[in-house]
Amino acid sequence: MKRVTGIGGIFFKSKDPKALQEWYRKHLGIESADEEGATFKWREHDDPSKEGWTQWTPFPHDTEYFEPTKVPFMINYRVDDLDGLLAALREEGVAVSDKIESHDYGRFTWITDLEGNRVELWEPAKE
Repeated sequence: MKRVTGIGGIFFKSKDPKALQEWYRKHLGIESADEEGATFKWREHDDPSKEGWTQWTPFPHDTEYFEPTKVPFMINYRVDDLDGLLAALREEGVAVSDKIESHDYGRFTWITDLEGNRVELWEPAKE
C-alpha cells in the first residue's frame, strides 16, 4: 500500500488572513477565494486526464482547527486508502484521531507526529 501520494494542502495561522492573502496576490500572484484560500490545480502524473489540486490557506490566528496542538501550521497529505493507512498507523502506535469527516470532495482525519504536530490526511473522493 502506498501511504502518501502528495500534498493536499498547506494551512497556517495568520494575524490577518485577508491582508496576508492580498499580499500574496499582489506580490506573488496567488489568487485566493476568501476563507478557502488558493487552489493550485495540476494533473496526475500516472493519469494526466485526472486533475488534482493543492490547497493553500491562511487561517485566523485563533483558529481551533489545529487543536489539540498549538503549532501555527498543518500539512494535509493526500492518501489513496485512508482506512488501510489508519489501521497500519494504529498498529504502529501512531496517535490517530477517532474522528473522520466525509465531504463531497473526500474524507479527512488527523494524526499527531512524533513532535506533536497535527497532520491532516485526506482521501480525495473517487470519481
